Amino acid sequence: MLDINWTGLTNLLDIPGLNAMSDTMIMDAIASFLVLPNRLTVPLVADLHVAQLRSPLPRGIVRIHLLEAEDLAAKDNFIKGVIAGKSDPYAVLRVGTQTFTSHHVDNNLNPQWREMYEVIVHEVPGQELEVEVFDKDPDQDDLLGRFKLDLGLVKKARIVDEWFTLKDVPSGKVHLRLEWLSLLPSAERLSEVLQKNQNLVSSKSSEPPSAAILTVYLDRAQDLPMKKGNKDPSPMVQLSVRDTTKESRTTYGTNNPVWEDAFTFFIQDPREQDLDIQVKDDDRSLTLGTLSIPLSRLLSSTELSMDQWFQLDSSGPASRIYMTVVLRVLWLNEEPTSPVSPDPFLDEGEDGFTSDLTHGGSSVSPTPTRPQHTSPDSSFGTEGVLRIHLLEAQSLVAKDTFMGGMVKGKSDPYAKIRVGGLTFKSRVIKENLSPVWNELYEVILTTLPGQEVQLELYDKDVDQDDFLGRLKLSLSDLISAQYTDEWYTLNDVKSGRVHLSLEWLPKVSDLTRLEQILRFQSQQTYGNKAVPSAAMLFVYVERAHGLPLKKSGKDPAAGVELSLKNTTYRTKLADRSTSPHWDEAFCFLVPDPREDILTFKLSHGWGMPLGAVVLSVKEILAEQALVLDRWLTLDGALPESQLLIRAELKLLDSKLVHCGEGGSGTEEEEHIIPKAETVPASSQELRHRTVQGGGDAGDSGRGQVKLTLAYSAEENRLVITILACRNLPPCSKDGSDPYVSFILQPDKNKSTKRKTSIKKRDLNPEFNERFDFDLSLEDATQRRLDLSVKNSVSFMSRERELIGKLHLDLNQLDLKAGVSQWYDLTEETG
Repeated sequence: MLDINWTGLTNLLDIPGLNAMSDTMIMDAIASFLVLPNRLTVPLVADLHVAQLRSPLPRGIVRIHLLEAEDLAAKDNFIKGVIAGKSDPYAVLRVGTQTFTSHHVDNNLNPQWREMYEVIVHEVPGQELEVEVFDKDPDQDDLLGRFKLDLGLVKKARIVDEWFTLKDVPSGKVHLRLEWLSLLPSAERLSEVLQKNQNLVSSKSSEPPSAAILTVYLDRAQDLPMKKGNKDPSPMVQLSVRDTTKESRTTYGTNNPVWEDAFTFFIQDPREQDLDIQVKDDDRSLTLGTLSIPLSRLLSSTELSMDQWFQLDSSGPASRIYMTVVLRVLWLNEEPTSPVSPDPFLDEGEDGFTSDLTHGGSSVSPTPTRPQHTSPDSSFGTEGVLRIHLLEAQSLVAKDTFMGGMVKGKSDPYAKIRVGGLTFKSRVIKENLSPVWNELYEVILTTLPGQEVQLELYDKDVDQDDFLGRLKLSLSDLISAQYTDEWYTLNDVKSGRVHLSLEWLPKVSDLTRLEQILRFQSQQTYGNKAVPSAAMLFVYVERAHGLPLKKSGKDPAAGVELSLKNTTYRTKLADRSTSPHWDEAFCFLVPDPREDILTFKLSHGWGMPLGAVVLSVKEILAEQALVLDRWLTLDGALPESQLLIRAELKLLDSKLVHCGEGGSGTEEEEHIIPKAETVPASSQELRHRTVQGGGDAGDSGRGQVKLTLAYSAEENRLVITILACRNLPPCSKDGSDPYVSFILQPDKNKSTKRKTSIKKRDLNPEFNERFDFDLSLEDATQRRLDLSVKNSVSFMSRERELIGKLHLDLNQLDLKAGVSQWYDLTEETG
């Protein structure tokens, strides 16, 4: 429940009349982002058309006949309540973002409305019809009752003609007739539908019900005409069917806009109606092109669909628009079915009120059968994981100054990444305009339209941090590309770019992939100590059976708490019952399916324990298709206490894992940092190189060092990044204080000599320090890298200083492509 309370000058909006209008507008705006059909489906099947993914057809249409009500509560009174009056009732019906309000009937406790509405249903079970009845008053309308009904029940019954008891009031019931309309992909029964609809018309002034729905997926346009002065337009589209007009979003500053918007229209007679398209500039005054499509064309098309480019009229010679237009005939199957009563697992609402179906005023009592398996919604398990690798940045703006601004310093940059409601913050790199972070983040996303990955860079200061640039990436583009590894130019600053690797991870059920995934996982090191996830675990908690009563002998209000490592979720608290149901889904990131444990704890009101069960994720590995779907016996409860769940494991099979399978034995594969130039995601290739040397410790026992070497053609410079060392030998009983120094030979003046910071008492240090050299590519390839890993010792110390050395001829490396890998350290000095 959202309570809106205006303060200050905005208190004016609490004036009766204005408050209802403003509150409704705000609630509608919020619902338009949070309620179906706002969703984006992840493509899991090859060659599936994008329109089918981003704009799926509804499950069906429900035609609602709001007929009448009886025995409503009397809310109006006179002479300060001495004389009781009646009420002026009206009804508000909601399905998702679709809201309908009936006319009000004056002074009547048994009103007749006789109104009809049609609603689009995207998910069943799951979407509910909410009905509230109010008494119309000059100031604030009084509630006369409410109820909810899961539309999955209407789908099963096809026709529901019932009285529904109102909740939260002493008396009252509402008579509804609900009809489930299926979507037919052919026009064979269109004439029959039109005839039936015509017979339903009660007067000459009323219009017949809809015979079809039209869905339009507006994808993009090409070569739209320019504005005056040869300026790029900011196109938007108006789509109209008779008196109904809908608008797309505006795409600013381009004559090749991409909208990716979906629209649905109710159609009374597709033989006589047209779809009219107008492409306009954002001020609506300049028309960039028009198009009219008679819906009769769809009737002769395969599956009543058109998926193609359309040439625009009153536009440029090459101007065209790409759309997917789908027509579906609405069919009501009126064949008799067995009486349907509320399924015991569908009839309870979230707010403590239920819907009762009655026949002639008497409730129909269902005979529930205990299912052996769960029945999750079709959207279960469709979430995905976006893996974000923040590598480095270059040419950032220097924000720090000294001596009143006379001396310019550098910056202390850090990054903030926002996606899916989460914010990740990198560590601060001190005094560096080309920082190297090498940090990994993972986020589970339910793919809804319009989501973005937002990155902002800041300079860390004592008082207020300074802005260093930002960028935004479309999640839908990242999902389409699957994998991108690019340099991105920062916006709103003079200079700077950031290097990101992003992957929408493929999900597989092939258990043979697990070993390779875990091997790849063990070979990665990141500055934020992150461990890549090996799998996703989708969990559906449906219901429990035979839970213990409270100490008072009353039924518990049960909830389930699920935990895996540091992630915990809770279900809602179910209505009081020893056999509650929740029908809720959750997902977890799993680092190692062989070792991780999932726990379920049931309690009354998150206090009194009702039982628990521990599920090893390893058990799911032994199940067919990596799916466990059954009753689990609860510990610490009654002998018959059980929980019905579905646990589905999906391995996260990164593209980098596949690219790293060319090695053998203990050799490992490392991802190569690409060249500095930005490469479009569609054409970028992933390159790998086999590491020279052997196991983790190196053949010589001196340990290993990890480097990145790449040549930036854009900046004409050689970039060397010292990432980390591992398995270094101790130089004393206290270990070692390692650092790395190196020089590019030949270098008589030692101008290329560099060294990293010192890491105290660390045999596996991480440096992530970058060094740039202004060299031509020809000069760089003629150099040799002489590198030493040393132990920092005092002048009088007897500890060993040299830990190991590395000599690397740069002409043996593909510097333009970039190389990132582990190298064995040796004891040789020449």
